[in-house]
Amino acid sequence: MQGYPNSGSPDAKRPEDRLPEDVTYLRTKISNVVMIGLPDKSGWVLVDAGMPGSAAKILKAARDYFGLEKPSAILLTHGHFDHVGSLQDLLELLPDVPVYAHELELPFLTGRADYPPGDPTVGGGLMAASAPLYPNKGIDLGRRILALPADGSVPFLPQWRWLHTPGHSEGHISLFRSADGTLVAGDAFITVKQESALAVLTQRREIHGPPTYFTPNWEAARTSVARLAALRPTSAVTGHGEPMAGTELTQGLERLSHDFDKVAVPASGRYVDSAHIDPTQ
Repeated sequence: MQGYPNSGSPDAKRPEDRLPEDVTYLRTKISNVVMIGLPDKSGWVLVDAGMPGSAAKILKAARDYFGLEKPSAILLTHGHFDHVGSLQDLLELLPDVPVYAHELELPFLTGRADYPPGDPTVGGGLMAASAPLYPNKGIDLGRRILALPADGSVPFLPQWRWLHTPGHSEGHISLFRSADGTLVAGDAFITVKQESALAVLTQRREIHGPPTYFTPNWEAARTSVARLAALRPTSAVTGHGEPMAGTELTQGLERLSHDFDKVAVPASGRYVDSAHIDPTQ
């Protein structure tokens, strides 16, 4: 197997070089997938499955980076359409690779429940206005989907722990490695203004709360951001936007947590808590 090429420098010009060498990511249209190498460099784990039509691109990127196309497992931060879009194709190509998600996410991944519909009333740009067009139906993975271990351990990745970070979805998780402070946040927070088509196109890097048009529980989302900020991660890759590291990450995440009601929660919307307190008062 080839060596990992990343430098892990917070100030690196290439986005992927802001991550440790055994962690890389791939943008699939509007969302990211993450690839994490096993400690002994004998394989890798895929986190999320990106947008539809991305399976071949994901496996090629893994082969180029890790020297192996087949992952040891697939982990899902949650099951929204832009995070499982290529999963069925991947499972056909990888018939014996296990898939894991939080127990509370399983109803949406076994065809027993659908996600709340996207909310176009939150404002903020074309991506939000188009929310009713985004798929919200659950998918049925049958016996291929397994619940993550209840003790917080991550299959095949003994140095990592999974953290329940709900809000954007009931069973949303993030992954954290305390040894070096690396965080895979999913959509608990993101590093691009996902509501804006222009921001998505340019990938302007700035910390935001979860995508407003697909977040039904803002109280839980607030608690999840506070939990991740308290970890003081040194590097992070999120479900949307470029990786961040160093003070840009820690200070930005602290600001998001401190001012969450003001900067993350929409002023109004289908899922905004009617008891929400105006942060300007």
